[in-house]
Amino acid sequence: MTERNCRHDVATLRRVAPRTRAVARRLARALVQLGDVLQQQGRYRDAEPELLEAIAVLERAFGPDHIEVATPLNNLAVCYKYLARYLDAGPLYQRALTITERSLGPQHPDVATIYHNLGGLEHAAGNWTRGEPFARKSVRIRMRALGPHHPDVAADMTALAALLDQQKRYAEAERLYRRALAIVERTHGADHHDVAVNLNNLAAVRHARGDSNEAEQMYRRALHIETTCLGDAHPKIGFSLNNLAVLLKSDRPAESASLFRRALAIFRKTLGPRHPN
Repeated sequence: MTERNCRHDVATLRRVAPRTRAVARRLARALVQLGDVLQQQGRYRDAEPELLEAIAVLERAFGPDHIEVATPLNNLAVCYKYLARYLDAGPLYQRALTITERSLGPQHPDVATIYHNLGGLEHAAGNWTRGEPFARKSVRIRMRALGPHHPDVAADMTALAALLDQQKRYAEAERLYRRALAIVERTHGADHHDVAVNLNNLAAVRHARGDSNEAEQMYRRALHIETTCLGDAHPKIGFSLNNLAVLLKSDRPAESASLFRRALAIFRKTLGPRHPN
């Protein structure tokens, strides 16, 4: 759904006013959908008020511990992670996890999603060993629920491998990245955005293990896929440009500097001048 359609749905439901639970649920879901569209565009600061409103609407209608509240809590935490507001994100994830485990049981795939996100938060904050148990739990729950070849399991493997990569446990990280890449390519095709995610990560490991040529090929393929999927101004493009620039810094400093400048311009525009990136 487009942003315009999402905003139209939200405006229509706001005029009705959420006097019943059914209307409150519809309004909150429209707000969450709008927040998701904005996050997909990399507009995390714009997504925040929509998700905050969704949480407030649902808490009024259902109470603060209802399962309906878990999704916007999780999504707002994702938004804060990308804005480097880690201390704000953590409690939201923990609330969402408590609600989801109590409502759906500890082995539900939605529980795995929140553990995945908790691991990702610790990765972003640089707490790699602390994030590893969350990521391993996510893989274990999801694999039991969905089987070893599901693309969601591949995403969990990728998240776990990223934490191992940062701990310089490259052999295990590479095995997980390659398994995840094979699943995603088989499921979604060679040009899917998740393929680019795994290529970026695998390239970093190959670079760390001394294979700069293969790493460069992977980075460039990932950048091409991401630009095709997301456009050339999304913050994820900035991460890919930065990764390639780091690889080229020693041998091709002029090209590296150009890539760093492009990444910096994207980060300043989309994440703000105070963001750590």
